[in-house]
Amino acid sequence: MRRRVDAGRIDRVMAKRRVARNAVRSASERVPRYLQVASALRRRIHEGRWAVGGRIATIQALQREFGVARVTVRQAIELLNREGLVRARQGKGTFVTKAVANDRWLRLATDWESLIAPIRDNVPHVLRTPRPPLPRLGPDDGTPAPAYAYLRSLQTRGREPYALASVHIAQALYRRAPKRFASHPALAVLAQMHRPAIARAHQTLSIGAADVETARRLKLPLNAPTVEARCVVTDRAGVAIYVGEIVYRGDVVHLDIQLIGEARR
Repeated sequence: MRRRVDAGRIDRVMAKRRVARNAVRSASERVPRYLQVASALRRRIHEGRWAVGGRIATIQALQREFGVARVTVRQAIELLNREGLVRARQGKGTFVTKAVANDRWLRLATDWESLIAPIRDNVPHVLRTPRPPLPRLGPDDGTPAPAYAYLRSLQTRGREPYALASVHIAQALYRRAPKRFASHPALAVLAQMHRPAIARAHQTLSIGAADVETARRLKLPLNAPTVEARCVVTDRAGVAIYVGEIVYRGDVVHLDIQLIGEARR
């Protein structure tokens, strides 16, 4: 009997691993190959493997390494050229012209205060939505509020867009501060309210690719990498008072998780 239990447990673990691999593969397949190659080349420049002024690998070498067509490598290099990172010199190759700027200012934290801090002063630009959708709530997300206010907005930092947000806020809460919700990120406004008491806040992150609207709104190439966050906040009665689905530019986000020891200040 003991052997049967262990075998069943192993089967379940292996099944979960297959699901995880398929999910990663599915997300990867949504991003065009030339963007994947460009991302890998950009990372090498960022890590200093190709110094400024140095020559990168040849098209033929990159073609063999990534197992892609020649045109795919050319598209990837052209993208980096438009970003000002590389420049081709006829008969000599392609050279790095500048280092990759570290613009990943948005830390998607794993605690409440660190999540709120970087977005507190950012400005949302509300987008009109003729037919607001209902919030998507799973079995573990809490009880729906009697009614919701729906806010769809383009989030900016300075003049640069960094996120496209679709947010449902319990109508009773929204009515207490409609102007604040219209001029500040909803999660930041919610955090400043004294009531209701927040009992649980859960965020899920996944890697995606920019569709036509997202690319246009966030000034990204079509299918550029994005980070998709879904956050649900519930009160002590178990009511989902906030349901947010936010798509971030992938090039402004970093995820910082303290694994062992105290966090550095």
